[in-house]
Amino acid sequence: MKIGYIRVSTTDQNTMRQEVLLKELGVDEVFIDKASGKNTDRPELKRMLTYVRQGDTVIVESISRFARNTRDLLELIAQLAEKEVEFISKKESIDTSTPTGKFMLTIFGAVAELEREYILQRQHEGIAIAKEMGKYKGRKPICHPEFDKIVAKWKAGSMTAAEAMRRLDMKPSTFYRKVRGSNR
Repeated sequence: MKIGYIRVSTTDQNTMRQEVLLKELGVDEVFIDKASGKNTDRPELKRMLTYVRQGDTVIVESISRFARNTRDLLELIAQLAEKEVEFISKKESIDTSTPTGKFMLTIFGAVAELEREYILQRQHEGIAIAKEMGKYKGRKPICHPEFDKIVAKWKAGSMTAAEAMRRLDMKPSTFYRKVRGSNR
């Protein structure tokens, strides 16, 4: 079987370009993630890795859609190889069924990782410039008008931490950080 994997970085991005390409390539099954490629903790990627069988071929539009760092890329390819599944990246014309394809995969993986590092560097530089110009102030702090009252009840033992978090609509990490006095 030909298995397609598609990834875009955010839920706002459109997958149609990748879907059309994979349909043209005769893919039988498609797995789509709308998540960052910074690591392999993606639900559809995991599902696809479980789904593939010996003799299948995983096809992606480009390596950057599959993995953003060389280590993750090589680990994913190793997982596929263990199952005797081939990997094809259309944009880079990489086919792991050939020695040249395996070599080129490593090179392009390193390039994808470098690209991600450049993106992060530009992002940090842009934020720093925006802060200097007073246009970026960071994320707005979470502020609940009843925070002090609810925390007092929690500290007095008349309310559980779970109930306090529910009433404040806060995750545990945010709740405890604010209780300690950070970002208040």
